[in-house]
Amino acid sequence: MTAAEEPAVHETLGRLEVVHLFHGAMPTGVSVSHAGRVFVCYPKWGDDVGFTVGELRDGEVVAFPSQERNDNRSDADPERLVSVQSVVVDPADRLWLLDTGSPMFRPTEHGGPKLVCVDLSTDEVVQTILFPADVALQTTYLNDVRFDLRRGEAGTAYITDSSDQGPNGIIVVDLASGESWRRLHEHPSTKAVPAPELRMVVEGQDFVERAEDGGTSPILMGADGIAIAADGSRLYYCCLASRRWWSVSVDALTDRSADDDAVAATVTDEGDKGSVGDGMETDDQGRLYVTDGEHDAIHRRLPDGTWETVVADPRLLWPDTMSVAADGHLYVTANQLYRQDKYRGGEDQRRKPYVLFRTPIDAGPVRLR
Repeated sequence: MTAAEEPAVHETLGRLEVVHLFHGAMPTGVSVSHAGRVFVCYPKWGDDVGFTVGELRDGEVVAFPSQERNDNRSDADPERLVSVQSVVVDPADRLWLLDTGSPMFRPTEHGGPKLVCVDLSTDEVVQTILFPADVALQTTYLNDVRFDLRRGEAGTAYITDSSDQGPNGIIVVDLASGESWRRLHEHPSTKAVPAPELRMVVEGQDFVERAEDGGTSPILMGADGIAIAADGSRLYYCCLASRRWWSVSVDALTDRSADDDAVAATVTDEGDKGSVGDGMETDDQGRLYVTDGEHDAIHRRLPDGTWETVVADPRLLWPDTMSVAADGHLYVTANQLYRQDKYRGGEDQRRKPYVLFRTPIDAGPVRLR
C-alpha cells in the first residue's frame, strides 16, 4: 500500500473506521480505558520493537508507562517489560499488561512471564505478579487475559497458554495473593486441530507454516482467544487453529479442591463458530464476539444462540485482538499475521501500514442465521 492509497485517519467505509495506522512494528493487543485512552502492544516476533507497550496520544504511539519500563535488561527481568502480547483494561479501569517473557518464542525463565497492573490515575505500576515455573512452563506462551473482579477478594484473572511447542491450558490467577495455577492442562479443547483434519485458507493459500524449501507443517497454536460470560459463570476460549470454541465453569476453575477430571467435566463444546481466528470478546449484554481471519470479518453470538456479522471488510487483514469500549465501539487490530515469513516460505509479505479499526456495536449488523 502506497502513501497515496493509505486510508486517512477517521475515514469510514461501511461501519469500519480507521483509528490509527502503524508504520513500524506489527501490533497485536488493544484496549481502551473508560475515559477513552487507547493502549496497544507489540510482541517481539522479529520486528524492530522500540517499546512493547504504547499509548496512542495525539496521533502517535508513545511508550507506556515509560520508556525505561520497556527497556528490559534480560528475558527474565522481573521489573521491566520483555515482550507483551496482551493489554487489557479491567472493570476498575486499571490497565493490565500480559508479558510473555518470550521474545521470538524463546524458552521462558522465571521473572519474564508476568502480569503487570498499571493505575491509570497515576500511570504507575502498582502490582506485578510473577508465575512459578510449574505454571509458566519453559514452553508457555501467555497469550490473552480476562478479569472478573466479582470473584475473590481482589478479583480473578484467566490466561490462555497458546504454546505451539508444549502443553496448552488455562492459567487462573488470584489477584489478591498473586497465586496462580494451571487448569485444563493438555485438555483436548485447548489443543490445535491439526491438518488434514482442519484446512485453513487465507488469501487463497493454505494457512500453514511454510519453509523456504517449500516444506509445510501445521499451525499448532493452542488455547488463544478468551472471554468471560456477562454473569461470570462461564469462561469461553478457542484455539487459533480450530473452528470450534468451548466454555468451562468458572466455579470449577477457581475451586482449588477440584481435581482435573472434575474441571474437565464442566467443559462444553460451544459448536462451530464458522471461522478460524484468535480474537474473542464479550459485552455487558452477553454477546460474544469472534474474529474471522479467513473472511476478514467479525461475528457475534447473541444470548439466544443466533449469530450476526458485526462487520466484514477486505481491509480487516487478520483481525486480531478486540476491545469493547465505553464509547459504544468495538476496537480491533488488523496486523496481517498470516503474511509473516514463517507462513510464506521465508518471505515477509506484510505490507504496511497495519491498522487499528473500530466499529459501532449497535449499528444493525447483518443477520446470518
